[in-house]
Parts: sequence; structure tokens; C-alpha cells
Amino acid sequence: MGAPLIVEVFVTPSQALTSTPIRVAIVGTGAIARGSHLPALRVLAAEQPLEIVAAVDVDAASAEAFCADAGAGRPYTDLGLMLAEQRPDLVTLGTPPRFHREQTVAALRAGAWVWCEKPPCPSLADFDAIQAAEDPHSGGPYASIVFQHRFGSGSHHVRALLAEQAMGRPLVAHCQTTWYRDRAYYSVPWRGRWSTEGGGPAMGHGIHQMDLLLDLLGPWSEIRAMAGRLVHDVETEDVSTALVRFENGTMATIVNSVLSPDEVSRIRIDCERATVELTHLYGHRNADWRITPAPGVSPEQAAVWQDFGPDVPSSHEAQLRGLLADLRAGRRPRSSGADGRTSLELVAALYKAAFTGNTVRAGEIGPGDPYYSALHGNAPGWAPAAAEATA
Repeated sequence: MGAPLIVEVFVTPSQALTSTPIRVAIVGTGAIARGSHLPALRVLAAEQPLEIVAAVDVDAASAEAFCADAGAGRPYTDLGLMLAEQRPDLVTLGTPPRFHREQTVAALRAGAWVWCEKPPCPSLADFDAIQAAEDPHSGGPYASIVFQHRFGSGSHHVRALLAEQAMGRPLVAHCQTTWYRDRAYYSVPWRGRWSTEGGGPAMGHGIHQMDLLLDLLGPWSEIRAMAGRLVHDVETEDVSTALVRFENGTMATIVNSVLSPDEVSRIRIDCERATVELTHLYGHRNADWRITPAPGVSPEQAAVWQDFGPDVPSSHEAQLRGLLADLRAGRRPRSSGADGRTSLELVAALYKAAFTGNTVRAGEIGPGDPYYSALHGNAPGWAPAAAEATA
């Protein structure tokens, strides 16, 4: 069977569901908040009732400058105080992964929905604690992960084709995130460390393409993997490779690297009647997708597959637009709960398979498994020294 069909709604200004403004607070006022969250919020504020009410950062000057640039909101250095005084409807998190669990749970308990940057959090245990703080019985609040590559017209079109098996069964897939990060990149103290970055390129870089692969193909069943430190003096890996079998029978390869001068992000899926390929770097448009029909497919049929419709690029804006519609409707957003957990589970399984040399099966990493509470699994040679001593 193919992956379940997911209906993706592209909300337009005329589809605003209410005139009540959504109150938004930004937590973490660094590059991702300034370069991605704020621009998306500005576009959406022109379409529907929405207002930025606060910005939080441990650096008071950064929070103040952010509010000044945004032309809205009150600066804070204390998340709890902001939640109590402003009572936001939505909190966007652009902080380092090690803070995501504590900050997300605090916002959920204050009644705010959360949109959290990837990586989601440092462990499956952290993610499950976040999910436990949600309130699905009352229509939220929910916590959604920023996986913007799932969104946009290209991924929407291909997901539908695969779900319907319009091109036949998917058979072989390749997922590639081969980027380049130099020594200066890792000279920043928190990078390359399990406790602060959450993992190496599998977690911090390749997770976007792996998430998109899962969104297109559906659940995986087993994984084998290798990881290495070939160049950089870091705790985590700087390259990993994996073989993955999906429940639908598709066999896939995954490569994650920060050692590759010719940078590219790529997904390729070979189906019975066509090959689908996406080649880009940090975001995709319709033109970045290519569908090559197999011999014997009629030009008319191929033209239907190759018609992606109006171009909606993958972006923070595209995902946030859908999230706001879900918030107003009181329904669980995509990339939250079990749907948001699947990519982190695959990353945890990749590390376990690589560090143990064993095949790891979906669902086997749970409470009591060392890879449930830490992605390094206390593995000798990979865990921080203190963790190895404890183990």
C-alpha cells in the first residue's frame, strides 16, 4: 500500500476563519527568528488578524532590537513572565535544541500552541514529554516542528501521486544531504556537541530531507547504518550513511555529510512507471522537481504527472500559514505528535544502528533503551566522557 493521502490546504486571505487576532510571541531572537520567522509573520499579518506581542531572549539588547525591527511586541528576558503577562496564542521557538523541551512544555501549559525549530529536541524521551503536555481533548494546544520542506506545491503534488500509486509502486529511493562546514563553523563552542547541538549532520542538517522522504513514502520498518568522524574534531559524527527499508517495500539509501564542497540536497524515488527527483539546497520550488516517465508511458499521462500547478515554494511561510489555520480550527497540525516524532525516531535509530552495528527496527527504541534518553546511547567512543563514565 502507498502512503496515506494527506490533504494540504493552501490558505488564502479570503479563507481567514475569524477576525480575532492571533497573539504571537517569538522566543529566541537570533538569525532564524530574524531571517525566517519574522518575514513569514509579516506576510501572514497582511492576510489575516495576527499580532506580535512579545520577543524573548536571554540577551536583553537582542530582544529589544528585535521588537524595534518588528515594530511590535514587548521585549523580555524571562519566558515565564512573558507567558503570564502576554498570554500568547502561539509561541515560535528559535532557541538551541537543549532548551526546546523545557520551553515548549512551559508554553503548552500556559495554553499557547508552539512552533519549534528543528532539531525538535535532543531525545525521544524529551519529545514524548512534550507530547504529554499537549491537550488533544480540547483542540490544543499542540506543538509542531518546523519541517518546512514538507510544504509547498511540489511536495504536495508528489505526495498525492505516490499515495495514489499513479506512477506504480515506489521501489528504490535515495536521500542525500551533502553539505560543507569548515573548521571555523565548528569553532563555535556549542557545535558538534551532543548536549547543545543535539547531534551531527544526521540530526542538525539531514533531518529535513529525511523528514520529507518519510512524508512522501510513509513508515519505515528497519535501518542499518554507519557513522564516522573523518575530518572534524567533534563529539558527534561528521558523516553518516544508512540503508532503510520502508513498510511499503521501498529500499532507500541515506547520506548525510558536512564534508562535501559541492553542496546539494536531493531526493530520488524510482517507481514502477516513473522516476521522481528533487534537487535543491535549502528550499524547493516546482522547477526543482523532475518526473521522468518509463518507456511506454504515454505523453498524455506523463504530462498529467508533470503538471505541478501554481508554484508555492517550500518555506516557513507555507507551513506557518497552515498551522495558523489549524490553530483557528482547533485541529492537530501536521508535523506534531506522532507525525512530528517519526523523523526524530529515524535519526535515533540511525545512530543506534551505526554505533552498535545492529539492524534497528521501527518502534524498538523506548523507555529503558539508552538511545531513548540520549541519541549517543552512551556508546563508547561516541558519548561524552561523563556519559561514558556513568554507563
